[in-house]
Amino acid sequence: MDVTAFCRQSRVLIVAGKGGVGKTTITAALAHMAARAGLSVLLIDLEGKSSLTGAFGSEGALGYEEMDLVVEGGASIRGRRLTPDDALLEYLADHGMRRVSKRLVSSGAIDVVATAIPGIRDILVLGKIKQLERDGVADLILVDAPATGHAMTFLSSASGLLDAARSGPVRNQASDVVEMLIDPDRCQVALVTLPEEMPVNEAVEAAEFLKDRVGITLGPLVVNGCIPDIPDLNMDPQVAADLAAVDLPKEQVAVLRAAASFRTSRRMLQLEQRDRLGAALEVPQLATPMLSSDSIGPKELELLSGALATGVGTLTDYHASSTRRQGKP
Repeated sequence: MDVTAFCRQSRVLIVAGKGGVGKTTITAALAHMAARAGLSVLLIDLEGKSSLTGAFGSEGALGYEEMDLVVEGGASIRGRRLTPDDALLEYLADHGMRRVSKRLVSSGAIDVVATAIPGIRDILVLGKIKQLERDGVADLILVDAPATGHAMTFLSSASGLLDAARSGPVRNQASDVVEMLIDPDRCQVALVTLPEEMPVNEAVEAAEFLKDRVGITLGPLVVNGCIPDIPDLNMDPQVAADLAAVDLPKEQVAVLRAAASFRTSRRMLQLEQRDRLGAALEVPQLATPMLSSDSIGPKELELLSGALATGVGTLTDYHASSTRRQGKP
């Protein structure tokens, strides 16, 4: 499948996953891949993570105002952070209540207003994302969602408010957000996991929650940290012959063989978990390699972006797995 076609399947892609699986890094890699395909990208951070900008070689965290994140090769990605407080102030200003918003800030009452209704903070942020999507600010809006537990609350907040509120601006906002979330042309979720038992379990649970409670469409699963296929020193004849030709002490050869054997066994365990994930969720998987670096910078981002693009190229006639309610295909 063409990368451009893949990235144009939905105008908003929310990237979610268990803490520690590399969700933020994969969000940056997806943005990099889309930008390299010639698409305009808006990257949205919800938690002020400096690692998101660091992947592009920039320092510090994103702010509410957009900033350019320049990628090698001339592609450009814009990034910004969304917070409930800033979204509320902008909402009031856009609806002719700028003076009210200034009073909220000066009096310190903004936190009270933003928490007056359960779930309202999430609705404020999702409402802003919905506005950006409607305004067509970019070909693709990528959202680095909170870790899985909070992300599920974040994504289900609109449905909860829609059930609780009978009328008024809160219900209208919740209704608009739900309409975006359940329309696969407007919004999808990409789950990120590691090929390990617990992260796979959580990814499956998250997918089921998205289907049953939110009705959102699930895009391909990104399986991060995969050990690449390298011939086993103990089994590949050519590798064994090459190793025998190297003048190394027997102790070092034994250590190399033990390390290779351990690596091969770990890879087999990873493949078992990926098979289990595939059996539980019938959606394509995109694999990214395990990296040995302590931090992610432009060089590592290029590698991950390339792996994602290669994976996308193997998808044939792919359409995101619809988990929408109302029985729509």
